[in-house]
Amino acid sequence: MSGFFKSSIGRKYAMALSAFFLMFFLLQHLAINLLSVFSANAFNEASHFMGTFWAVQYVLQPVLIFGVIYHFVMGFILEIKNRNARAVKYAKNNGAANSSWMSRNMIYSGLAILAFLVLHFIDFWLPEINTKYIQGDMSGLLADGEGFRYYEELTHKFVSPIRVGAYIIAFVFLSLHLQHGFNSAFQSVGAPVGRKKVMKNIGKAYAILVPLGFVLIALYHHFNH
Repeated sequence: MSGFFKSSIGRKYAMALSAFFLMFFLLQHLAINLLSVFSANAFNEASHFMGTFWAVQYVLQPVLIFGVIYHFVMGFILEIKNRNARAVKYAKNNGAANSSWMSRNMIYSGLAILAFLVLHFIDFWLPEINTKYIQGDMSGLLADGEGFRYYEELTHKFVSPIRVGAYIIAFVFLSLHLQHGFNSAFQSVGAPVGRKKVMKNIGKAYAILVPLGFVLIALYHHFNH
């Protein structure tokens, strides 16, 4: 089994599994963030649960961090290998004729998403770690002790039009990345050929609706703060 994951096919299979995990996380993350549009209390309760439940903090969160790192590192490795292979192929024929622009430039959308993740970690994850584990405040309450702090912290981040613009640009790149990545992941795990059109349509809908959902959340809080 270890030999399989060291092979080219094995790496693509593992890459696909990490993609599925991250796509599931995106849906879960979107669902919780959508609560902030409809109910501040519901968003606070969900955020507090996710931020204090032991299984999320000490099992799922480390797995998520590993999944993100693995996906990006392996993605860059596979992209470099593919570029080297294409360099030989292009010398013989027009390889671009058989592949989309996005499939040939996943590394650029990946870099843009990675830059966004750094911003996102600085905005939310690092302050959360500082509050809970350095300051030792696991209560999740505001400084005055009245209610949870999560909704206020979220809305505060979207006051700046520059930050909102950066988030929107990042989600455009995420949409482009997902449009190729979704279908590529299913092909890597051997999805039935007969379902190709169905999966392509599902992938297109996912790649548009999920990033659009995050964009609308950012715009909503920017204009309603």
